[in-house]
Amino acid sequence: MHLGDIIVDDGDLYGDGVNVAARLEAEAPEGGIAVSRAVHDVVAGRLKATFTDLGELMFKNIDRPVRAFRPVWDAADFPAAPSPATTTVQPPAAPLVADALLPLPEKPSVVVLPFQNMSDDPEQEYFVDGLVEDITSALSCIRQLFVIARSSAFTYKGRTVDIRQIGRELGVRYVLEGSVRKAGTRLRITGQLIDAESGAHLWANHFDGQLNEVFELQDRITANVAGALEPHLQLAEIKRAQRKATADLGAYDYYLRGLSLLISDYETRWAEAASMFRKALGLDPEYGVAYAMAAMCVYHHKMHGVVAPTEAEIADGVRLARLAAVKGAQDAMALAYAGSALTYLAGDVEGGLRLTERACVLNPNSFAAWGCAGWNRLHAGDPEAAIADFLRALRLSPRDGDVVALQTGIARAHFSAGRYDEAVVWSERAISSRADSKVARRIRAAAYAQAGRMDEAQRAIADLLALDPEARLVRRRSSAGPWQRPDDYDRWFDGLRRAGMPE
Repeated sequence: MHLGDIIVDDGDLYGDGVNVAARLEAEAPEGGIAVSRAVHDVVAGRLKATFTDLGELMFKNIDRPVRAFRPVWDAADFPAAPSPATTTVQPPAAPLVADALLPLPEKPSVVVLPFQNMSDDPEQEYFVDGLVEDITSALSCIRQLFVIARSSAFTYKGRTVDIRQIGRELGVRYVLEGSVRKAGTRLRITGQLIDAESGAHLWANHFDGQLNEVFELQDRITANVAGALEPHLQLAEIKRAQRKATADLGAYDYYLRGLSLLISDYETRWAEAASMFRKALGLDPEYGVAYAMAAMCVYHHKMHGVVAPTEAEIADGVRLARLAAVKGAQDAMALAYAGSALTYLAGDVEGGLRLTERACVLNPNSFAAWGCAGWNRLHAGDPEAAIADFLRALRLSPRDGDVVALQTGIARAHFSAGRYDEAVVWSERAISSRADSKVARRIRAAAYAQAGRMDEAQRAIADLLALDPEARLVRRRSSAGPWQRPDDYDRWFDGLRRAGMPE
């Protein structure tokens, strides 16, 4: 929404006011609202709404920055909202962001679907998935493209879905699909680019080579797809996208195995994944992102482990994160996860935030970078900026298999901001996305307690204990992050205690 002058000419509307409104529409979350400063200044103080400042935005064909805001309402502000006395701890409808049909961004937009494994060996599935991950990462480094994250793309794995439906659900114009056939040391990678609106095939090709040429094959696919999408991409951007994190195929294989384990279940398989990342580093000591993921395994040990890591293990995690920042200085994923690990394990919030901010600059299409930045801003005491980063990550990966991490982040941010009803809504969305989420259940219980809804808080704790009988406040203290605002920490534990979590 924007307030400004327009020009009317024989029924047509145009002018600066129309242009600004059109550009703002792309910044609004699906089902939500974005307003310009002109609208904000008129309605602020007259509406029961909290305005999240989205900052100064630069838009195409607008020669000045436009300050934008996102209004958020508490459920209690609406007469039709359920009263606290009748609200029950039930999973809500599936999250709006994941289910809505998304508008096309202004940039050429693409999703790389899971490739088919045409090899005789089904255990090579991890190799094929990793190849798609790297092609996605390479394309996302090209700033002129809008690239959907791998995790959202992989929600279509093993399913037969019309290409046009995928385009509507993910909000993309183009879809890349393909297959990989691996026979001995020979590889054949086939790819085809499809217009998601018409279903027309725009480009198709196959690439043959030896297994040790896999990186060159990925580069050739990336360059072909980029050329088909945007003929005027600068050569320098393509070269930057083709820069590889490692030249050692054995290290790359171990890295893919570790990533597959961590993606499948980071709460319980972090130790197995850590072993794979360390094997990768044994073969390639310069592999920046492998250092970062090894550090993240220590992160998940501290966050989810039944037994807390020792001081020596924490120190090793910090060492790995710092090495990742050096070895992966030009790798957005390495910097993003190194920043998260540094914040959580070393308590270096400022240093961790700098790394995640650099990751967002290096790769503005990185779902991981914006998600990590959101958590770091939350620890730094800026919940509104954290929500903006989480929402941006959701837009890049609207059907992410691990969307729960972003939804719990938004819930925790609303809790820090004192919007407890909003925290409940987002925590329940997270539980709807992942039924066994312990983090979301803790947020829900604490938020209910701080909102004074004690019956629901006690039911929420009972629900948590049914899933995690060993949940204790002492364990939460040992795994707590470095909250820069002491009140965020104090209200959190006070809420859990009042809800009935055992000491």
